[in-house]
Amino acid sequence: MAYGGPDSLDDVAPYLADIRHGRPTSPELIKEIAARYAAIGGKSPLLAITRLQAKRLEKELNNQGDRKFEVFVGMRHWHPYIRDVVETIHSAKIFKIIALCMTPFSSRMTTGAYFEKLESAIKDIYSGAQPEVNYVGPWFKHPKYIQALAQNIKQGLGRFNGYPQAQVPVVFTAHSLPSALAEQGDPYHEQFAELANRVARAAGLTEGQWTAGYQSAGASGERWLGPSLKEMIALLAKNGHKSVLIAPIGFLTDHVEILYDVDIEAKQYANQLGIKLERTPSLNTDKELINAWAQMIIEEKFCG
Repeated sequence: MAYGGPDSLDDVAPYLADIRHGRPTSPELIKEIAARYAAIGGKSPLLAITRLQAKRLEKELNNQGDRKFEVFVGMRHWHPYIRDVVETIHSAKIFKIIALCMTPFSSRMTTGAYFEKLESAIKDIYSGAQPEVNYVGPWFKHPKYIQALAQNIKQGLGRFNGYPQAQVPVVFTAHSLPSALAEQGDPYHEQFAELANRVARAAGLTEGQWTAGYQSAGASGERWLGPSLKEMIALLAKNGHKSVLIAPIGFLTDHVEILYDVDIEAKQYANQLGIKLERTPSLNTDKELINAWAQMIIEEKFCG
């Protein structure tokens, strides 16, 4: 299960309406978001990447054991919706479901919302005998995932010709969430902090070379987790840095928060401040990521 994204610029308005639970969206906001998608090719690549992840995961699972696995893709806020996929699963007479969210962390606002959508659909669609449902996650500590991220950082640092690698600051990012969640005991921010520490050690980063913060906060008036990516870039410039490697370790795939918020918006801001900004590539269909998921499923390392 993943968040979802518009398949065309015409889909931006109904996509935002889905996210906002039908609340009106201002024409200005629709125009702004549409411009972001136009800048990255006119649509979100998330569904295509997620489907390819599913295809490769299914192949890996069926190569590892004698059980038969079929991997489906459901989106929270766009087609194919989670409910639609549950219809397909029910029609196939499948009664054992493993739920895997495309995020390594656990949060009421992210994985909690995905699981609620799934549970609601199962309750409505399955009559009589209910399927067995197992929930995977949080899985941010998986060594294969950490190693894949660390390898990307090592390769990313190698792109800074003329800059000693130990002097290039690394900024880890994850998607910001409302600060109120952390104040209510939500584990998201603690899990991200732990992942950043583990990846920094695995990548051999020196003490003081890296920092962690958040990006892509919502437009609501409430407080969101920080520091923001823009604030961290500004601080690096103030301290005299001329380079930075952004490592969005809280994200798995290329989508608007990576291709626009980092590659376009953050890079333009860094250039204005005289900083060369590079980014680690998204894992997307990285073999180690697929193997990590397969291992968790085969060994039935579920939670919740």
